[in-house]
Amino acid sequence: MNQIIGSATNVRETGSDAPGVSNKRRWVIVGLLFTASLINYLDRATISFALPLISRDLHLAPATKGLLLSCFFWSYALMQIPIGWCADRFNLRWVYAGAFALWSLAQGLTGLAGSLAVLVGFRILLGVGESIYLPGGTKIVSLLFARKDRGLPSGLFDFGTRTGLVLEGVLVPWLLVRYGWRHTFLVLGFAALAWLAPWLWVFPRRMPARNRDFATQQSERSGGNRWSALANRNLLGICLGFFCFDYYWYVLVTWLPDYLVTVRHLSILRAGLTASLAFFTFGIAEPIGGWIADTLIRRGWNETRTRKGIVTVAFVMGLSLIAAMHTADTYIAIGLLIGAALVGLATGNLLTILQSCAPLERIGIWTGAENFAGNLAGIIAPLAVGFLIRRSGSYIPGFELAPIILLVGLLAYWFIVGELRPQNVPLDTASVQGQN
Repeated sequence: MNQIIGSATNVRETGSDAPGVSNKRRWVIVGLLFTASLINYLDRATISFALPLISRDLHLAPATKGLLLSCFFWSYALMQIPIGWCADRFNLRWVYAGAFALWSLAQGLTGLAGSLAVLVGFRILLGVGESIYLPGGTKIVSLLFARKDRGLPSGLFDFGTRTGLVLEGVLVPWLLVRYGWRHTFLVLGFAALAWLAPWLWVFPRRMPARNRDFATQQSERSGGNRWSALANRNLLGICLGFFCFDYYWYVLVTWLPDYLVTVRHLSILRAGLTASLAFFTFGIAEPIGGWIADTLIRRGWNETRTRKGIVTVAFVMGLSLIAAMHTADTYIAIGLLIGAALVGLATGNLLTILQSCAPLERIGIWTGAENFAGNLAGIIAPLAVGFLIRRSGSYIPGFELAPIILLVGLLAYWFIVGELRPQNVPLDTASVQGQN
């Protein structure tokens, strides 16, 4: 990984829409986005590990547990398009910082919840704050990097989400056992506020103003308005494909720890370590998949076939999840779960596919639409698995459905999404817009 990042920092800056930002500073910003993404997932998924303790204290039934896992995504999904619009229009330095502060406070205050209703309320508030992570991060990467170089930084900042789950698998069970669920939420939420200091120190104060001027010039050439850009075939295919991708992911992130404890009879600590290993594999694959595509494209490979090809390989690996459900040996099942986590190879390329299709000044709102579709899956997946467990008495049908849905998403990326190029910029000039 150090070799990959080291080689990337030597890449020429041609195509950056932020010419006043040094190459070193760009990568520091990506590092801060990585850290924010880590905290984002550490906060949102803490409840998955704390669920047995919360259920005991608040006397939650299985259906109510599914509701609690799902409610975060109500506000998170509904906020995606509005927050994407804000990312395109307003100063990202303050938009991202404000959203980060909101979600950290909501996480910390969850430890004070005395009833299910209050707990649900803080989870909804958490979703409002955390909605900035993907639209904001994707927009920032698109401003700082040329098209051919965006796979690695896109995969790298999103790698933080999976790293958060890895850290969570080790840290959160220890905190839960030692201090209980209430103190765990308090510590994780309020300690995270320290991230705001380096963000406000490093992120440029004036970069958004320059890019709004650039976006205005592009809008005048392309015509139309920001909202009409949502009626687009490429965006439809991207949203459908990302829904399927996130359905698979959210089955893992919400139900895998519970599956390992309930079905495979692992302790909470061991289940946390096992789940964290799968999430780490998913995460480490993200920048690697993006870096492979970037490298091949710089060597002359076709961008569309290269990125979609890596997505294909990654999605097919999801079929390992079906095999993991049917093996009796726990160690073999864990190995297959690790193989199923190689779906992560697709992530950096999925984010870059959107950046390569969207009008340059509308990447934020397109990403909001994409993540809205993905997080509809976040609402549906926990409820669907809980329903199938209740109906069948087994975790197998709920987990088997996830890779099948993933393959439907693959068809969307191949047959609905077209060539990867910004719609209002000719292909041969797309990589040099930042010099204008």
